[in-house]
Amino acid sequence: MSFLAVLFALIIEQARPLARGNWVHVAARGWASWANRSLDAGKPQHGWIAWTVTVVVPALVVLLVHWLLLGVSVLLAFAWSAGILYVTLGFRQFSHHFTDIRDALDEGDEAMARELLAQWRQVDASELPRSEIVRHVIEYSVLAAHRHVFGVLGWFSVLAALGLGPAGAVFYRLAEFVARYWSDNRRQSVTSTGEGASPALQLAAASAWGVIDYVPARATSLGFAVVGSFEDAIDAWRNYTQRFAAGAPAATESRNDGIILAATSGAMNVRLGGAALKAKFPADAAPGFPGDGLEDEKNTATEPMPGREPEVAHLRSVVGLVWRSVVLWMVLLALLTLARLLG
Repeated sequence: MSFLAVLFALIIEQARPLARGNWVHVAARGWASWANRSLDAGKPQHGWIAWTVTVVVPALVVLLVHWLLLGVSVLLAFAWSAGILYVTLGFRQFSHHFTDIRDALDEGDEAMARELLAQWRQVDASELPRSEIVRHVIEYSVLAAHRHVFGVLGWFSVLAALGLGPAGAVFYRLAEFVARYWSDNRRQSVTSTGEGASPALQLAAASAWGVIDYVPARATSLGFAVVGSFEDAIDAWRNYTQRFAAGAPAATESRNDGIILAATSGAMNVRLGGAALKAKFPADAAPGFPGDGLEDEKNTATEPMPGREPEVAHLRSVVGLVWRSVVLWMVLLALLTLARLLG
């Protein structure tokens, strides 16, 4: 049933994607803001209480509903799982940005590509050369694909196999969202109460997210290696890890993102990493649920990795890499589902 739920969710999401600012996103943003206002008193224990209420409680509610529906009908439980996956898993919440920028570059309109990139990520892209536009688009898109598809798929599959239904998908997406939402006081001051999350709450959310994404990030990297250039991807992964060990300590979530980008760089033989873009938040920024990855590139700024200079053709290559990985993990999920049924 897990395989079919994922398949149905992906098909429906491709046909009818969620619009930005839909009621699910608004509810998630409001829930995180309420927890910040009501439970964040600035101490470490309060930070963890607020994080637990915001992330764990909704996952438990989803699990409870799943068990109740399962007691009534397997079909109802299946529909519930597919519905939860529909709002937590999928490409279309960010892929239109990627497509628009790629089309602009194909037409030779670099000014439009810079403008679209700046609008998507709220960054200053006014002076980017063509190769840097491509690099940033690849990095943003790969991380967004991981957080919207592969990470969700991993947590859903593991917990569903344990009889916990779609709780894993909700748990993963909310953990990613609050770590990003609470970390940016500038955006909160525009869209929320004017009071950002305390350092204790930000630290709790970031620490939890680094642990939660530890295994999924490496699973995504391994998938890219399998469907891409395996030896080059593993070599880039190893080199990145060695540079990290030799350098200054960094947050776990930064290391997770860096490993994904290193594996992508090796799998495609393209140079990724380098200077980060400066984030900008205009005063009239429209409130919305930023659900497609990092709010700025602070976690993707790394030393340049070896490989060819990024070109527009690499944008099509990254699409193929991602979709081959989707097929790989769907086949594995189908085999696990079949083995469970036969066992």
